[in-house]
Amino acid sequence: MAKGLLLLLCGFTTLFAGEKTALTFETMFTMNRISGGTLAPDGQRALYAVRKACLEGNSYSSRIFMVHLPTGDVKAMTPAGKNCSSPVWSADGTFFLFNMDGQIYKKAFDGSACEAVTKDPNGASGALLSKDGSKMIYQATISTLPEKPYDHTGKLIDSLFYKHWNRWVWGTRSHLFLLDLDSKEKVGSDITPGDFDTPPLDLGSSHDYDFSPDGKEVAFVKNTDEMVAISTNNDIFLRDLATGEERRLTEGKGNDASPFYSPDGRFIAFTSMARAGFEADQTVVTIYDRKNQSFKALTADADHSASGLVWLPDSSGLLYTGYHRGGRSIYQVDLNGKIKVLTKGTYDSGLSLDREGKTLLFHRQRTTMPTELFQIDLQTGVEKQVTFVNKATLDGLEMNEWESFEFKSPNGDEVQGFLIRPPFFDKNKKYPLVYLIHGGPQGMWSNDFHYRWNSQLFAAPGYVVALVNPHGSKGYGQAFCDAVSKDWGGLPYKDLMKGLDVVIERYPFIDGAKVGAAGASYGGYMINWIAGHTDRFNALVSHNGVFNMASMAGATEELWFSEWEFGGNYYEHPELYEKWSPHHYAKNFKTPTLVVHSEKDYRVPVNQGMELFTALQRQGVPSKWLYFPDEDHFVRKPLNAKMWWETVHGWFNTYLK
Repeated sequence: MAKGLLLLLCGFTTLFAGEKTALTFETMFTMNRISGGTLAPDGQRALYAVRKACLEGNSYSSRIFMVHLPTGDVKAMTPAGKNCSSPVWSADGTFFLFNMDGQIYKKAFDGSACEAVTKDPNGASGALLSKDGSKMIYQATISTLPEKPYDHTGKLIDSLFYKHWNRWVWGTRSHLFLLDLDSKEKVGSDITPGDFDTPPLDLGSSHDYDFSPDGKEVAFVKNTDEMVAISTNNDIFLRDLATGEERRLTEGKGNDASPFYSPDGRFIAFTSMARAGFEADQTVVTIYDRKNQSFKALTADADHSASGLVWLPDSSGLLYTGYHRGGRSIYQVDLNGKIKVLTKGTYDSGLSLDREGKTLLFHRQRTTMPTELFQIDLQTGVEKQVTFVNKATLDGLEMNEWESFEFKSPNGDEVQGFLIRPPFFDKNKKYPLVYLIHGGPQGMWSNDFHYRWNSQLFAAPGYVVALVNPHGSKGYGQAFCDAVSKDWGGLPYKDLMKGLDVVIERYPFIDGAKVGAAGASYGGYMINWIAGHTDRFNALVSHNGVFNMASMAGATEELWFSEWEFGGNYYEHPELYEKWSPHHYAKNFKTPTLVVHSEKDYRVPVNQGMELFTALQRQGVPSKWLYFPDEDHFVRKPLNAKMWWETVHGWFNTYLK
């Protein structure tokens, strides 16, 4: 009988083996994560890194692979169990550089072992090769403090920044170093000396330095303002490698970054913001003509911000990406400013072009697919998927694509939102709603696969998920983005409440009596604002959100942000800080609220979560605080992330089901 039962169970296992399941945290978090896709000069091969989370070890590992584009054959190029990332091809395609164990390594295609290129005691990253492959630039941290005469733990601080994002930076600088790859000593020379950071601490890009094609000059980005904590004035500088002469190229007061020399050496392209102190201004593709010593803005009239620049091989124009209506499109612009849209309605990034300008490699993702590599033939427009690192897992999951809806804002503008139905959706059932609010505030809900705020995993327990891009969001033109500044709890809040009305009215399968909301950063701020202004929600989740504007302004590190958003510093212009501060409305709190806040968040410091939780508890509102002593603005460690999802799902399960 036991044997018969075993056969019966095995039969059922076989019968249901092909059935799909809902997404779980374990499945989502341990998916293969592609990054660093880069095309070989000949366009036949591509290198990329695959990162994997290990829940048992509470760790990550990353390995570099190579795919042969014509056949799809894949080969591992670096050892397993290490953290290998950021592959960089040599111009002749005979070797590549990559990061491993905090240093830069070289791997040739002749079967030889990996070779350490740097031996910097503070670590090295960001390898960039000269065109002839003889020289390399990399970035490393240096100390600017004298050696301690005795053992102590105190820091005597006399300026800002002293901390940034999630780490203390007092007494250190990031500099660029030049290395001859044939050098036996493997010691680079500092080519950006001085009490400045290159790349800058923030508002830079993934490419903030570049070699001229002849290898004689380097363009790089730094901020030389007296108080960087109130400045977005990153500028591009040029350095003659033979003489050491340095000069400032850009003079604007906004953020200039991401310099790229054209292949023929005549131009330097970069991204530029016009307004000082505004980190979310439109980024415009700009070129500097080295021959005529003149500047030209190529995309100033576009309805999007540009990033990820790549020159065409004949120096006739550039490729780049830009956020647009919940997606990230690929664009091409010529030297006269004529723009062509290459992809639309997708979420594409990480562009890499072959030397002939025929094949473009890029990353693509959507809410139902983690990042994969794709290619597009620039002559025919034909697209092709290159990698399938999660195919077996995805084939077994039941997920619904997101769908767009639109409505009129109270000011008459069109606002876009998105809806994701739960797995195994039944139109005859009623489902609770989880309303997600993005951060920024100049952010955007987009058609991507997010490992921290994954819309499919929010939907997986049986919820409809709604995501609205209110005023302040990127992707809808700069005027729409600007509308949140100095109006944090105004029009964006009205948009969100109108959007909630629309989805409940438009989709009859939503149970309007069971509605929860969650948001992080500015989204957390909006949750706190909602808590003091409406009781229409059954449960709220506030992750690292601003609660007390005055204390936030005094404790955060990037002071330009709050001073732009609220019309100056708090001491001289307190009006808007007080007007839009959720803590003034804490007496109205009634909705059960889960507070999430972490110790190492220096952007929205932990006191914000403390004050919010205290206000909830003092008034007897059902509330809990999920506190992480070892996380920052994000929750990244695998076991912490697991606890985060279990706690958030449990909170909504308590109040929505």
